[in-house]
Amino acid sequence: MAEYLSKDIRNIALMGHGSEGKTTLAESMLYAAGNIDRQGKVEDGNTTTDYDPEEIKRGISISAAMAPVEWKKTKINLIDVPGYFDFVGESIGPLRVVRTVGIVVSSVGGISVGADKAWQAAGKAGCGRMFIINQMDRENADYDKVLHELRDKYGSSVVPLIMPIGSASSFKGVVNLLENKGYEGAGKGLKEVPVPQNLNDAVEQYLSEITEAAAEADDDLLEKYFEVGELTHEEILVGFRKGMQSGKIVPVVAASALTGVGIAKLLDFMVEYLNSPEGGVQVGVDPKDGSEIARKCVNSEPFSAYVFKTVADPFVGKLSLVKVMSGTLSASTALYNVNQERAEKSGGLFVMRGKKQTNVPVLNAGDIGALSKLNYTATGDTLSEQGSPIKYPEIVYAEPSFTKAVYAAKQGEEDKVFTGLARLQEEDPSLRVTKNAETTETLLSGEGELHLDVVRSKLASKFGATAALEDPKVPYRETIRKTVSAQGRHKKQSGGHGQFGDVWIEFSPIGDTNIEFEFVDAVVGGVVPRNFIPAVEKGLRENIVKGVLAGYPMVGLRAKLYDGSYHAVDSSEMAFKTAARIAYKKGCMEASPALLEPIMHVKVLVPDEYMGDIMGDINKRRGRIMGMNQVDGMQQVVAEIPQSEMFKYATDLRSMTQARGSFTMQFERYEEVPGDIAKKIAESAKKDEDEED
Repeated sequence: MAEYLSKDIRNIALMGHGSEGKTTLAESMLYAAGNIDRQGKVEDGNTTTDYDPEEIKRGISISAAMAPVEWKKTKINLIDVPGYFDFVGESIGPLRVVRTVGIVVSSVGGISVGADKAWQAAGKAGCGRMFIINQMDRENADYDKVLHELRDKYGSSVVPLIMPIGSASSFKGVVNLLENKGYEGAGKGLKEVPVPQNLNDAVEQYLSEITEAAAEADDDLLEKYFEVGELTHEEILVGFRKGMQSGKIVPVVAASALTGVGIAKLLDFMVEYLNSPEGGVQVGVDPKDGSEIARKCVNSEPFSAYVFKTVADPFVGKLSLVKVMSGTLSASTALYNVNQERAEKSGGLFVMRGKKQTNVPVLNAGDIGALSKLNYTATGDTLSEQGSPIKYPEIVYAEPSFTKAVYAAKQGEEDKVFTGLARLQEEDPSLRVTKNAETTETLLSGEGELHLDVVRSKLASKFGATAALEDPKVPYRETIRKTVSAQGRHKKQSGGHGQFGDVWIEFSPIGDTNIEFEFVDAVVGGVVPRNFIPAVEKGLRENIVKGVLAGYPMVGLRAKLYDGSYHAVDSSEMAFKTAARIAYKKGCMEASPALLEPIMHVKVLVPDEYMGDIMGDINKRRGRIMGMNQVDGMQQVVAEIPQSEMFKYATDLRSMTQARGSFTMQFERYEEVPGDIAKKIAESAKKDEDEED
């Protein structure tokens, strides 16, 4: 692959809803440019960017993948981003390294949830945006209808740039409005044709709108436009490029990835009109003192690079995908990981096209490539010169919304499963693996059921480890509701020294379940010798880990030792520990024991039209609605819901809101479980205990 200067590079992420043709579009662009010999198909499992066995098996994109296209002495670094919401974490890294997001929409279905989310994500990331109306060859394709939908939703910033000639089976070419030229055919059969007469009025109208939009993007151009009433072609291009980057102009292009019609002109558009990374300013901090530093994306600046994705392969090893933010990167560049404060040594410098790696001698500022076998580097880290360090902001992933307990399906495979999970976490930092000390379960958290199912499949295919996923255990608690006194008496005679311990303990609720246990020594007159009192407390602490109702830990319990007796010869610490256990079980059973469940503080963000369904569903989950707020044009419902009702909420919320809703939750407190539910939990716990025995 040739070496490209910053001015000849375009970095673009293809985003949108699942099954809108992003992968096919990337494939079609590679084929049109002659970078691949044959255009693959998703259904055949032979596309460049969907190369993972899981992607081939499921027919969907799972990971963001590189597809650099070399077109007219320009390198277009395409990043094919998954459209399914379970893999939303794959979009965060690419959005940090591109200047433009190509939002792919269907010519039949129009604006989808994925397209809308891509629009919002691109805006938050400060990226320029463009719409690619794909699948113009499909039956019922309607460019004008989709264009009007886009303009109604996103405003007059949306302007057509490449219009179709015909649609469905008659889609045979496109018109470039800025050039006022028509083109028919695909690939080597592309030829220039006159603009069809039936499109002249539309071309004139849209060109006027483009001119106005270009003028509004630049103060000087706007002033001239008001004075003269027109702009030169060159001035329109200047304003157009500025408007693209500022978001004031969002061009719309038409194409068919399947037939290739419009693809060559789409590539021309990207080369001629999209912004290169050259001269862009990236802001970071000096790791020594935290002061702000700005680096220009030019070769003359000190080297720095940002790791936006990691690929973990058990055979190839770890590959770190990087964008050169400033300076140049070669195989001999001395690498310093600013985040880890360690020097790194790479095994090689590559350009990735799908899974294919091509060695390159150098990458210039703004280019994207891959470094192999970096020992300490993770996604979100900054690499720089040790003498001129800079640290760019790390990637912040959303909190996972779906959790399962993960086990090794076969005994003895625990190490393989959890080692594999650690490797997959490097590749996908939106995954979380945590240990619940109380239930002793290992919890695997992600963005949805499909996300975790893919992880399980990857464990098997990549690391030969079979994992089982189950609903996590709910960390219930037990407490008491009234004060009782109970005697614990342990007496055993078996020849020689016997065992004797006798205690009277008052058990009472503290009233605060955040306090697990409180021991009060109220013994007077030496009825229980001082040296045995610690044994009583120890015996109680050892036993409160298992409650009397269902075996869950006891909390909010105060135990006051106030009386007892002893034997001068037979009493011992062990005897008093046993006596304390007897008193605990007897007393707590009489003290109106209750089961407690964790209550979660939940914030659900949904469009107005789904409010009725959401509130009804929260009530079904035994939730309480605490309030409602307006947030970013959507409704935020604040509620308290039992944790046991939340395990599949991520899936259910997507279903209720067509994937437009989202939620966060955190632990709030413990509350008493309703009697009928508590009875079922206790019966289930007893059944599990009997099976273990």
